[in-house]
Amino acid sequence: MNTKVTIAGVTFNNPVMTASGTFGSGMEYSDFVDLNRLGAVVTKGVANVPWPGNPTPRVAETYGGMLNAIGLQNPGIDVFVERDIPFLKKFDTKIIVNVCGKTVEDYLEVVERLADEPVDMLEINVSCPNVKEGAIAFGQKADCLYDITSRIKSKAKQPVIMKLSPNVTDITEMAKAAEAAGADALSLINTITGMKIDIHRRKFALANKTGGLSGPAVKPVAVRMVYQAAHAVNIPIIGMGGIANGEDAVEFLLAGASAVAVGAMNFVNPYATVQVVEGIEDYMKRYGIENVTDLIGAVEE
Repeated sequence: MNTKVTIAGVTFNNPVMTASGTFGSGMEYSDFVDLNRLGAVVTKGVANVPWPGNPTPRVAETYGGMLNAIGLQNPGIDVFVERDIPFLKKFDTKIIVNVCGKTVEDYLEVVERLADEPVDMLEINVSCPNVKEGAIAFGQKADCLYDITSRIKSKAKQPVIMKLSPNVTDITEMAKAAEAAGADALSLINTITGMKIDIHRRKFALANKTGGLSGPAVKPVAVRMVYQAAHAVNIPIIGMGGIANGEDAVEFLLAGASAVAVGAMNFVNPYATVQVVEGIEDYMKRYGIENVTDLIGAVEE
């Protein structure tokens, strides 16, 4: 039984990785999870300078999921290079660094700093608010997405994954723009903008008012967008959004994803990622599937 998948020339032991922002760089989870069992660890967003994040409260539970408005709090690229990369290099797993910024120049600074570091891929978080575009996310306008993708590709030494925002009218337009600009792969979906109000206090549950919805509630939307994107572009897709077990992961593979990422479920069940790996293996045994790649896009039309 072969669980290996290759994306943009990078071969993963299996198609399961962590979703950015839900696993740190694996340090907090390494007591629970054998990181060697994961296809890749996708790090929390890394910026050119430390970001303090948003004011609290910034997490709220919802039906079937959670809202977060963390604001990409992170210690910055210097600490990341010094502390996190050496930690991850101890394990037989690929390293994908999620990059965030407020201007294109912010992103490029991080991408250039990582050029000579031993990381395998870069995932670009284009759901960040673009300060020069009046806080509209980089990934919400096709021309904006094309511009940042092409500029990052001109500087990046590692393959580039563009992480698409679902908060758009047509996900295929964004997928095509990223592909046309040279993206090596796509990951989707990021969180869906939501809101919660405490009716007893008559206040917003989050200090930011709105936050990103993740968890099982978003899975049907995520599967639909992965399917649409997979039919619109010819580059690989990493699917995510509400994956809680192996069956959920297989659904994304059948929809056209080449790999999957486990996010919010890490907060509920720290063993979730390895259980998803085992669930995919069980499914393959049950249906006599020799290569996991045979599942990619295999839903019958």
